[in-house]
Amino acid sequence: MTNIKPLAERVRPNSLSSYIGQEHLTGEGAPLYLALKQKFIPSMIFWGPPGVGKTTLARIIGQELGLPYYQLSAISAGVAEVRKIIDEAKKYGKVLLFLDEIHRFNKSQQDALLGAVENGNIILIGATTENPSFEVNNALLSRCQVYILKQLNEDSLLGITNQALKQDEVLFNKKITLQETEALFSFSGGDARKLLNILELMGNQPADEIIINNENVTSLLQQKIALHDKDGEAHYDIISAFIKSIRGSDPNAAVYWLARMLEGGESIEFIARRMIILASEDIGNANPTALVLATNCMQAIQMIGMPEARIILSQCATYLATSPKSNASYEAIEEAFKLVRNNGALPVPLHLRNAPTKLMKSLDYGKDYAYAHTYENNFAELEFLPEKLSGTALYKPGKNMREEELRQFLKKRWKDKYGY
Repeated sequence: MTNIKPLAERVRPNSLSSYIGQEHLTGEGAPLYLALKQKFIPSMIFWGPPGVGKTTLARIIGQELGLPYYQLSAISAGVAEVRKIIDEAKKYGKVLLFLDEIHRFNKSQQDALLGAVENGNIILIGATTENPSFEVNNALLSRCQVYILKQLNEDSLLGITNQALKQDEVLFNKKITLQETEALFSFSGGDARKLLNILELMGNQPADEIIINNENVTSLLQQKIALHDKDGEAHYDIISAFIKSIRGSDPNAAVYWLARMLEGGESIEFIARRMIILASEDIGNANPTALVLATNCMQAIQMIGMPEARIILSQCATYLATSPKSNASYEAIEEAFKLVRNNGALPVPLHLRNAPTKLMKSLDYGKDYAYAHTYENNFAELEFLPEKLSGTALYKPGKNMREEELRQFLKKRWKDKYGY
């Protein structure tokens, strides 16, 4: 029997016109569409969940540019493989390197790419499911344009399904009727690769006529889907449920979703990192110790590893869930960003400016500044905002015991200025 490729490979698009999804990047007038039209592609990083077309898009770019194309997986490749491609780039003048799961490369491996990317010998396209701000070195990240690929919506999934049924010779020659798509799309979880795997399973049934509907898809996949792609099952939905359970002060739900992630093989560092963010975003000054514990949790799990790390993660998750909640710090910085963007670069008040030279002092830089520690309660009433923003309250303490203390502290010093 002839060994044929999986359906996902057989129907992989080879041009932008046949690529479905990510219209914000590939549609007419969108960034990648225009870049390909102009034959100018910078190094870039595709960030998005599994199965949304990162690899396919990289291959299409390679074909459109007509450059020598190399593909590495950061799971198995090392510096030696990278240097070999850099040598090839010197020979050809320029090559395109697609590095899948770039977040798995350590600092030295990423540094090996820097020179070749900077001088243009290599156009790098990295793919990652993790936030590149955390996982990619700043030096390499600054040389790449980051594009976010979104989870595929139902219209895209339907388009991919119909495209496969019409274009694939194996499926086209079978009598397949697409009646319902709800279960098909639900089990795929917005992942095109998973969708096509399910479609192939349906198409391989020994029947004269194959009906794709909710009942038949569910019946076929009830057992198989649990064993298939453990890392991919509702990855983003489950971490969302975990975070929302902690934010909602439910330790029971939090440890359930934690167990779901750990059982599915989720990265313990990914979970700990999300709890560090939550400790500041959703708890903040209502319980400052939460951030300390979450940060220590990250350090501890890296020292201990699994399976014992599950206990440390559980301790942190239940502590965060049972902590008082406040998003006041988050709201404060968001409001501050709005002010900066809406008002531009407002001048720093003269009394707050640094005055290291005689000229600056003669221009009244630093004049009338009062050093707080020389005053009672270490406080001197000054204006610290630009004049235009005087009296603008950005940090508004939450309604909890700890931040009520902060509110009284601020009210005692600033009286009615900020409305505390």
